[in-house]
Amino acid sequence: MSNSQTTTKKTAFHEATAALGAEYTELFGSLWPDHYGDVDAEYQAQRQGVGVMDASPINKWEFRGPDATVAAQRVHTNNIVGAAVGQVRYGAFCDENGRMIDDGTVFKLAADHLWVMTNKNTRAEHFAQATSDLDVQITDITDELPHLFFQGPASREALAPITDADLSTLGWFRFLPEQVNVAGVPVWLSRTGVSGELGYEFFCRPDAAPDLLRNLIRETGARPYGLAAIETVRIESGIIVTDTDYPEHVYTPYDVSFDRLVDLRRDFIGRDELAKIEPEPRRHKMITLSLDGDRLPDYGSSVTHDGRTVGTLTSPTLSPIFGPIGLAIVEAPLAEPGTRLEIQNQDGSIGAVVHEHFPAFDPEKKRPRS
Repeated sequence: MSNSQTTTKKTAFHEATAALGAEYTELFGSLWPDHYGDVDAEYQAQRQGVGVMDASPINKWEFRGPDATVAAQRVHTNNIVGAAVGQVRYGAFCDENGRMIDDGTVFKLAADHLWVMTNKNTRAEHFAQATSDLDVQITDITDELPHLFFQGPASREALAPITDADLSTLGWFRFLPEQVNVAGVPVWLSRTGVSGELGYEFFCRPDAAPDLLRNLIRETGARPYGLAAIETVRIESGIIVTDTDYPEHVYTPYDVSFDRLVDLRRDFIGRDELAKIEPEPRRHKMITLSLDGDRLPDYGSSVTHDGRTVGTLTSPTLSPIFGPIGLAIVEAPLAEPGTRLEIQNQDGSIGAVVHEHFPAFDPEKKRPRS
C-alpha cells in the first residue's frame, strides 16, 4: 500500500525504519515494516541472536481511576485483580456469550492505572459499555506510546550494558512501572514479546522514538525485522492473531486452547457462559499441523477427515526448523498427535498430521523463561 495514503498511520519510528530500508505493509490501519530485504536473516536474528521491530501499531488503552483494575478485569479473562503491580497478564476478551473478540495483555502500573493492549483498534465501544457503571477513564494511547520488540536469545546480554535497569531481577511477564534508561532514552521496559524467545519490549514517548531505535541498533547490533519474519516465528511459537486465527464472536477461549488463561474466580464479560462450558469436554482445540509436500495451503483452508470438514487451517508457514506447518482449529477428538488429516486447497488436497506439540517450538516456554 502506498505510504502516501493519508488514511494509513505512520508510527513514530517510521522515519528511522525507512532510513534502514524497510518495505511496509498496511495492517489494521497502520504501516508496519514488512521486511528489510532478507527475511531469513531477520528470522534467524530472533532465533539465534537479537532483533528489533517497530510494534507501535499494537493498540494500547489506558485505564485510569479508582475502578481501573475492576474495569480491566471486567473485559479480560485472566486474573487482573490478583496481579501485582509490575505484572503482565495475557488472555482473551470475550462477548456476553463467552466468545472471543480479541486477545491481548494487561500491564498493571498501579491499582488505578493499567495499560490494556488489543490486536484491533475497534474496542472503545466494547470497553465503554462494559465499564459504564465504574469510575474509570479509558483512553486510546496508541499514538502516545510507540514501542519496540527486542527479541532473541542474546537480548539480555545485548541490553545489559546499555540500561540502568537490573535485568537479573526482572522475571518473565514482568515490567518496570517506572521509566529506566535504555541506550540513553527513557523507556518503560517489559520482559515480554511474541517471538517465543527471551526478549523485551520498550515503550517510549513519540519524540524519543527515532533516537531509541537508532541508538539500539548502533550499540547492540540488533537486526531490524518486520512482519514477514515475525509471522513464521509466531506460528512456530503458537501465538494467535484476531481475524487470522479466529473470527470474532465464534470460538470460546477453550476452543483455541486458552484454558489456563481463563480465571473463573474473577468477574468478567462472558464468565457465566464459560463457567457452564468449563466442565464439559472440549469441542475444539488449537493445534500445530505438519503439512505434506513443499507447497503451502491458503490461510483459512478447510481441514477435513474422511471427507468431512473438521476444522480450519488458520496460519500456514514454511518453518526453517519444522518445514511446512500451520496452526489449525480442529474438533477436539481429532487433535491427538499423529492423527492424519487433509487440507483442502484451491488446487487439491494436501495431507497433514497433527504435530507432537502445540506450540511446535519450545512448548514448555523454557526459552523465554531463561
